[in-house]
Amino acid sequence: MYFCPMRKKRTPLVFNHVLITDTAAKGKAVGKAPDGRVIFVNNAVPGDVVDVKTTKKRKAYFEGTAIALHTASDKRVAPVCDHFGVCGGCKWQHMDYKFQLQYKENEVLNNLKRIGHLELPEVSPIAGSKATYFYRNKMEFSFSDSRWLTPEEISQGNSITERNALGFHIPGMWDKILDIKKCHLQADPSNDIRNFVKDYAIKNKLTFFNPRNHTGELRTLMIRTTSTAEIMVLVQFYEDVPEHRENLLKALQEVFPQITSLQYVINQKANDTIYDQEVICFGGRDHIIEEMEGLQFKINAKSFYQTNSEQAYELYKITRDFAGLKGTELVYDLYTGTGTIAQFVAQKAGKVIGIESVPEAIKDAKANAKHNQISNVSFHVGDMKNVFTTDFIKAHGKADVLITDPPRDGMHKDVVAEILKMAPEKIVYVSCNSATQARDLALMTEQYTITKTQAVDMFPQTHHVENVVLLELKK
Repeated sequence: MYFCPMRKKRTPLVFNHVLITDTAAKGKAVGKAPDGRVIFVNNAVPGDVVDVKTTKKRKAYFEGTAIALHTASDKRVAPVCDHFGVCGGCKWQHMDYKFQLQYKENEVLNNLKRIGHLELPEVSPIAGSKATYFYRNKMEFSFSDSRWLTPEEISQGNSITERNALGFHIPGMWDKILDIKKCHLQADPSNDIRNFVKDYAIKNKLTFFNPRNHTGELRTLMIRTTSTAEIMVLVQFYEDVPEHRENLLKALQEVFPQITSLQYVINQKANDTIYDQEVICFGGRDHIIEEMEGLQFKINAKSFYQTNSEQAYELYKITRDFAGLKGTELVYDLYTGTGTIAQFVAQKAGKVIGIESVPEAIKDAKANAKHNQISNVSFHVGDMKNVFTTDFIKAHGKADVLITDPPRDGMHKDVVAEILKMAPEKIVYVSCNSATQARDLALMTEQYTITKTQAVDMFPQTHHVENVVLLELKK
């Protein structure tokens, strides 16, 4: 029998007085090791001088974490959250927001130029968010009976009896949950609801989930809110103890009568996704309603909706402005989701055709269009490369304007080829990943000229950024 020898655990290196010069992918900062290799650093800001402890060594680079700050950058600010540096959700909270915007815009432009080798017009300034905290309309929290212990707790050596947690996964650790006291991403009563559920469960001896053993009653908690002050709360249970479940949900109703939709799921499968699960409405409606320019959008527990409502409105306005609709155009909206953009531009178009791969999303899109009395939209479901074909275009007509908002992986090459074959006068490309957007745009530059580009910050305190590009057919 052959036994694989155990790999030697490398001793971390420590590099002293490293100057941080830039930002990189996934919210990391950039410095250089004494031998000239790049170091990707957590918990640092450009302009800092720090000591770095390595966590990973590769032939061309290191990864590490700042463990001591010698000189603070003028871009650095004090994080507002007690969980910063452990939670991993708001990696740029220690950077002044105006510099966050600057680095996000730089990343977009660098990707378009470096990956796509694109010639860009004069760039419209990034659209920053008025709300830099408490801007999310959806948060998901996980329960655990063996919460993550902080280094401070471990070093104190005290016996820790309370191990229940309701919070977020530690980055890269599927079974480790950090207990959250206050999150600065979703407005109240989000924190109050989460803390009430945890305290009630402990007091009344409801068991918390163990992700390794798959035991325990309470699994996840989802809270959704709208700009119209509606609230959805969904509790996901693993083990179902009817008396415990009923009493918890009744207590939520009594303490938070403003909850519009109170729902639950009994989920005993290996993962905690609810998209293939039955969602049961315990109280109120089975949906909440968001509004935008007089349009109403029903959001149920499984619906996709942009998680920053205020910035979603800015993103959609920029998309509509780039499209420059006069009222007669045939518009295709690829990856339409729940048809939000399609309905938002419909009043200025002749007809809008939305295509999406998720059946539940198209069901929502049709229901919302009917509710909003929008008759000049139609929605079609299926894998994009299989639906958006030459035959489909022959049946529905050639688009004057095409809007595309694909997932992070960008568009399939067959979809790009079909767009080029159809050759609409304008293409508005909305993207949450400017690297894949740059790749796709490079395939179009022989036929199209990029005439406008603008980044939109949907997620302050993080490195994530959206980008909108207008392409116009060359004459």
